[in-house]
Amino acid sequence: MSSSSPEKTAAEPPPEEARRARIALVTIVTCQLMLVLDITIVNVALPRMRETLDFSATDLAWVINAYTLAYGGLLLLGGRAGDLLGRRATLLGGIALFTIASLLGGLSTEPWMLVAARVGQGVGAACASPNALALITANFPAGPTRTRAMGAWAAVAGVGGSIGLIAGGMLTTWLSWRWVMFINVPFGLAILLLAPRYLHTPPRGEGRFDAAGALSSVVGLASLVYGFIRASSDGWGDGRTLGAFVLAVVALAVFAAVEARAVQPVVPLRLVADASRARTYLLLLLLTGSMLSMFFFGTQVLQEILGLSALRAGLAFLPLSLGILVSASRASKLLPKAGPKPLMLVGAALSTGAMLWLAQVSVTSSYVSIALGPLLMFGAGLGLLFVPLSVSLVAGVPTEQSGAAASMMVTTQQVGGSLGLAVLVTVFGSASRHARGGAPAGLASGELTRYVLAHGVAEAFAVGAILVAVIFLTVLLTRPIPVGDGPRPPGPDAAARAGAAASDRGRQDDADVPLGT
Repeated sequence: MSSSSPEKTAAEPPPEEARRARIALVTIVTCQLMLVLDITIVNVALPRMRETLDFSATDLAWVINAYTLAYGGLLLLGGRAGDLLGRRATLLGGIALFTIASLLGGLSTEPWMLVAARVGQGVGAACASPNALALITANFPAGPTRTRAMGAWAAVAGVGGSIGLIAGGMLTTWLSWRWVMFINVPFGLAILLLAPRYLHTPPRGEGRFDAAGALSSVVGLASLVYGFIRASSDGWGDGRTLGAFVLAVVALAVFAAVEARAVQPVVPLRLVADASRARTYLLLLLLTGSMLSMFFFGTQVLQEILGLSALRAGLAFLPLSLGILVSASRASKLLPKAGPKPLMLVGAALSTGAMLWLAQVSVTSSYVSIALGPLLMFGAGLGLLFVPLSVSLVAGVPTEQSGAAASMMVTTQQVGGSLGLAVLVTVFGSASRHARGGAPAGLASGELTRYVLAHGVAEAFAVGAILVAVIFLTVLLTRPIPVGDGPRPPGPDAAARAGAAASDRGRQDDADVPLGT
């Protein structure tokens, strides 16, 4: 018995180190939860934000777009900043900015103030998110300890979207929409107090920023989305609309030229040189565009047309999360046997059917008739689509590029959601104007508003169905997407490559929120 005590002592960490590890995990998971909640918690509060700050129906999309553009555009640079400036320091800087922006957003009295705060949140999230995940490997040794830590991280990512919708409903109903911003402040302060004391940080790397690439990509994408938003309210012939599109083309051309010549680019262009991989990024772009429109327009249907409270609207999205959880779990098990093509065809068919169902919304619709079934179908379709898409985008990528591939996947999701929403808001704005002109005579003011909203949302969902149908046709008419290691022959380091790719794949953190994976 005495001989086993030293072995046990040697195998287990000292009590103080075990306590440090527990607090470190709580700190990292809290960071993840705060960033995950911010993806969905704002959606339920959008109608109240519009009433209080006098947003127009089309400009309201900037509350979402401002965050996703800043976050998606700077995510790769945020990971690179952690390499050069230190993971913990970059995380703390990002959390500090995110916390301050959240406080200012809750205090906003004008639409531009809230949008500016959302930009600040996006920049902070881009600095914090990739580095929080990277700090797991620096604070937990390989083996069961790290596996448990990654499991906690994944669990938060899986339930965070639903928690955000419910929490947003509770805060908006019982307090004010401003608390969906204020709620981040205590989380942020806790992380800022705990991280310097309990998080180990790896040594800084060497290299330099690709600032020109990051700047040109953000300018180009922001201009493109602004052009679509402007077109929805002022028309396609408006001077600012055309100027925004011209600036977008120029900036994105500069971005491509910079990345082609950069020694350490934000986005290695060779990642999209392969036709199969480029097609997969396009499919992901289309899917996330339709997915974000589901949250944006769905919350307005539930509250403005069906008359649900913010809290009940949040709870009403639970079938979507349930569908995602079940289908993603089944897809992970079926993928090695069935391959990606059958799963994606079924997923795209379900998602297209759900969008077409939602496009039948009217002022006489009920939750059971127009929302319950489509939410379940769309969630099931998302799980069957995202699992093979995610696996294929990191398959066959050399170890030294697997992190960039995973980060680029997150960026594609964020940008796709933002661009897709911009396009569908444009459709919504045009359809709403036509509906107002052709509305039946004698409608009261409130009835007219609901009629116009229902018509505009129905048209937006119809176009969203076309986006998902393009995914179905593309998968049907092209070769199966590879999900293995591609053409590389197996070698003695195959297991190491697979393990590294799986580890780096974890960088897809916040963009996976709605998936529950």
